[in-house]
Amino acid sequence: MSLSMYEASIPVFTRMLGNLSTILDKAAAHAEAQGIEPAVFLNSRLAPDMFPLVRQVQIATDSVKGCAARLAQLEVPPYADTEASFPELQERIARTLGFIQEIRPEQIDGSEGRTVVLKMRGSEVSFPGQAFLLNFSLPNFYFHITTAYNILRHNGVKIGKMDFLGGV
Repeated sequence: MSLSMYEASIPVFTRMLGNLSTILDKAAAHAEAQGIEPAVFLNSRLAPDMFPLVRQVQIATDSVKGCAARLAQLEVPPYADTEASFPELQERIARTLGFIQEIRPEQIDGSEGRTVVLKMRGSEVSFPGQAFLLNFSLPNFYFHITTAYNILRHNGVKIGKMDFLGGV
């Protein structure tokens, strides 16, 4: 049996956004238990030239909604990028999950060869749908959720590999 574009995207995004949500819950609980201002975690970064946690979550959700919308030939919903708290990040994740759960398999299946055009740094980049999903969107998504995980782990939040992977 072959793997469809839908199966390679929406369930993966759904699972990993759920895992990210759980990790953020643990970070908020850790901050409260330790008397740490949540903004310390939200504004933390791994290196001075990297984005902070808030932006990592924003980009991860942007990657999901952008990929799903483009493959399904829908408008990408705009988000304001104004989140400044754990509850606001959770709302953003929930909104993204709500959006992708409305997409039906038949909207994405068959998009392997569909041309996807992205505007990046003032120029356009074109991908066939399958390459867009497998070589751009999924790696970008995993990069940003991994970085979010690493920021929190580096700052002492008690999370481990199984929190990242979720129930396997």
